[in-house]
Amino acid sequence: MTVTETTGTRTDTCAGPPQGDRRPDGEDKYTISEVAALTGLTAHTLRWYERIGLMPHIDRSHTGQRRYTNRDLDWLALVGKLRLTGMPVADMVRYAELVRAGDHTYTERFELLKATREDVLARIAELQGTLAVLDRKISFYADAGRALASERA
Repeated sequence: MTVTETTGTRTDTCAGPPQGDRRPDGEDKYTISEVAALTGLTAHTLRWYERIGLMPHIDRSHTGQRRYTNRDLDWLALVGKLRLTGMPVADMVRYAELVRAGDHTYTERFELLKATREDVLARIAELQGTLAVLDRKISFYADAGRALASERA
């Protein structure tokens, strides 16, 4: 079972549209270096995600090399979005554990994502206030620049 599969009939949809040059399902076996190139993550980061339980099950070739699938790429895209929200790694790992645990964890997943969304909205509001200050300063300097230019003319 991959991290995006659940025990019920529904699957937890991870992220938006596929990125890069992905292979068709069934032919989607990527090496760690290919995944690094597709995602922008380092091989070290991918191994670390696996070690901490964020990417808990990666298939291996007969020689022991990791073989990632499109589902793994979808999961990594979601993890990337969660990182951008500022979600702590421990919460991302908890979310991954909940997904693996199955449908009975929907409520806890909902609460975790809802709290993260509220944090993101608070940060957006803070940034909008910061942007308003910058806009006022830019306007001040633009007006001051025009005044200086007209005085010199």
